[in-house]
Amino acid sequence: MPELLYEKDGAIATITLNRPERLNAISPAMLDALSARLVEADADREVRVIVLTGAGKGFCSGLDLKDLAAGRGIGSDAVAMPARFDLRNAPPIVLHQVDKPTICALNGAAAGYGMDLAIGCDIRIASDRAKLAGGFAKRGVLPESGGTWLLPRLVGWAKACELAFTGRTLAASECLELGLVNKVVPHELFDKEVRALAEEIAGNAPLAVQAIKRMMRLGLEESFESNVHQVYLQLLPLFRTRDFQEGVRAFLEGRPARFEGR
Repeated sequence: MPELLYEKDGAIATITLNRPERLNAISPAMLDALSARLVEADADREVRVIVLTGAGKGFCSGLDLKDLAAGRGIGSDAVAMPARFDLRNAPPIVLHQVDKPTICALNGAAAGYGMDLAIGCDIRIASDRAKLAGGFAKRGVLPESGGTWLLPRLVGWAKACELAFTGRTLAASECLELGLVNKVVPHELFDKEVRALAEEIAGNAPLAVQAIKRMMRLGLEESFESNVHQVYLQLLPLFRTRDFQEGVRAFLEGRPARFEGR
């Protein structure tokens, strides 16, 4: 079986980390495949929402420490260092830059790299069996895949410091309280809840949703005035789309809109 699965169902693309026997620990092959599938989904006009999840009991246990200890895998001498430092195609960068909305379906534990992947998604729906464990300091490393940038923005400086310095494991209920996940649902209803949210987002005008995400992402590093100007420039072409015309007609006629992404 491939270590990463890709499935399209209507407007929803699901990417599944698929090493359940290792709690979906990340291998070098998975990194390349994950980036490629994210790029593919982002470029596919039929895809409106990307769901990232894990096979089996866990979401992702992080980089494969067993492979590392055995002298192979990421961080070992068996994986050659690149000739130059270039992370443009690394999954955290690609995940941050895709315009399609991303939902992390947090089906189980996410640790280390897995936690960074989870909080790198736009939205997180957690099973009540899920956990987040940022135990980098306990392993002698740091959150290398976006965590040092993302965590303070999600929970604030002081709480981010507490979580990162202690390497504490958080139950799903604690993640909800801190705002690290959007919703916690009973495990038996988990797939249904993730699907319902993805379909609700996919039902909206996709070009507008992507523009909203793009402007919010840029707004993290822009002044208010700069962002307002950027938004206006994004708005003008949206006024000329079929979807805008359809949205207005649907509102006036009191019916659900049927968006084409054009």
